[in-house]
Formats: sequence, structure tokens, C-alpha cells
Amino acid sequence: MHYYYGYDEFLKDSKELTERINWKFDTIIGIARGGLTLSHFLGEYYNIREVYAINTIGYENTQKLENTKVFNLPNLENAKNVLIVDDIVDSGDTLNLVLETLLKEYPSATFKSAALFYKPTASIKPNWYVQEAKVWIDFFWTVDLLGNKSRE
Repeated sequence: MHYYYGYDEFLKDSKELTERINWKFDTIIGIARGGLTLSHFLGEYYNIREVYAINTIGYENTQKLENTKVFNLPNLENAKNVLIVDDIVDSGDTLNLVLETLLKEYPSATFKSAALFYKPTASIKPNWYVQEAKVWIDFFWTVDLLGNKSRE
């Protein structure tokens, strides 16, 4: 079963997330690709220009890959408090690996995480989230431009 997650719901949940985040941060990292839309919105909302992306590959379409890869680390030498954002914390593998990688590279920075969705079966819980994921979520930024076309 799939659930379509449209822009209006994203906007509502993004506002809800800003009400839940009770931490002052100076940098935002969106986990590409799912966290990029949210990181952009949060950067605008908090008037933070230090908005970066970090790349990961953990899925091929809806199929989870055996190993997650992290690459294209941003330069965070001036960052103190970093908010890592993603659309969903599913298994937790991606967020765990991103945190582990960034903490190793920047041990003096503090990292916290936020997501729109969280699955309680994940190996890590984001510091802030809005909804529990119960089915596969088709985010508007993934499906709307495709229309009825397939990714294949």
C-alpha cells in the first residue's frame, strides 16, 4: 500500500516541525535527496544560509540496498550546532551512518536530527519528527513530475 504525501500536507507538517524543534542551530544538512526540500524550507524559515546537502544511497526505487553509502560531505569547520534533516527515518541505517560519518569528521560539532516521518522499528529515533510512517510514502517531489510515467 502506498500513501500520497502532497504539498499541502508537507507545508502543514513543516510548520508543525518548526514548533517542535526547541534547539538553536547554525547549520542545516539535508540528506539527499529526500531531505533537500525540507532543508530548503527550514533554511528559509530560520533565516539560515548555511544549508548543505550530504549524499547517501540506501534505496534503489523502493528496494533497500544491502549497504548505505555516504559521500559529498560538506565543510562544517565553522559549524557548532547542526540539524540533519530527512524526509523519513525508515530503518535508521542512513541517519546512523550520516551521524557516525559527520561525528568522526567534526567531533567538536553537535548534531541533532529532524524528519517528517519516523518508523518506530528504526534503529534510531530522530530528535524531532511529525508523523509515524505506517505504509510506503510517495512524496510529491518524487512522483508529481513523473505523472503517469514510470522511472524505469
